[in-house]
Amino acid sequence: MASGGNHPFHMVEPSKWPFVGSVAALTTACGGIWFMHGGPWYLMAAGFVIMFYTFYGWWKDVVAESLTRKYHTDVVSHGLRVGMLLFIASEVMFFFAFFWAFFHASVPFLSNVATVPWPPQDIMPFNPWNIPFLNTLILLTSGATVTVAHHAIRHGDNKMCARWLVYTVVLGMIFTGFQAYEYHHAAFGLKDGIYPSTFYLATGFHGFHVIVGTTFLLICLIRASKGHFTAEKHIGFEAAAWYWHFVDVVWLFLFVSIYWWGKGTATQLL
Repeated sequence: MASGGNHPFHMVEPSKWPFVGSVAALTTACGGIWFMHGGPWYLMAAGFVIMFYTFYGWWKDVVAESLTRKYHTDVVSHGLRVGMLLFIASEVMFFFAFFWAFFHASVPFLSNVATVPWPPQDIMPFNPWNIPFLNTLILLTSGATVTVAHHAIRHGDNKMCARWLVYTVVLGMIFTGFQAYEYHHAAFGLKDGIYPSTFYLATGFHGFHVIVGTTFLLICLIRASKGHFTAEKHIGFEAAAWYWHFVDVVWLFLFVSIYWWGKGTATQLL
């Protein structure tokens, strides 16, 4: 079925959401900068409210394009998959930069300004075999549960998919809770040197991705509960599953390089 006319492509209709989303991003950025310099919080909060409104409205339109208007032809679905893969590739570049900053500061042969010993003597790093290892098990388990949900969708079973997505979303929330607990009890702050800066940058950005991925999967859970997916058409779920597996893999690199190897010769561990 063509997406209008005699071609299989989706000719996107005029939409307010790119403009509203731009207003949300600008408001959030300005509000965040103002808040970090001692200003009130309400401008940043307003930006987040507009942003979540944009997410809801834009996702609703995309779902309607797929379910009721039948615009997501095979050609369009292929384009969506390629777009998601390119997005994940750009995310890989983000994390590569964060890892490079960490290793640039900690490995002498990568930089003549690397800190020796590593971590600095006034830093008490986390014990990788406490909460970080537990979070590793949680994320690996969530990767397995989302895979089971994916297999259920490929067999057209929305009910079983929803059940396993519940487990995945709960595991994602538990991970976020443990990381928040870890941050709250950290023995170092963001401004305490190069180790805290790179640590919070890498793990915090990953934590943000976990929150986004959990939200993504929660939307898929709601859609699966309503029977939106079929064995042939579930591109939204595929994108969420790919994103979640990406988050899993990044965490493995974070655990090995920053928590385990990154603790260096420190004997005092939090």
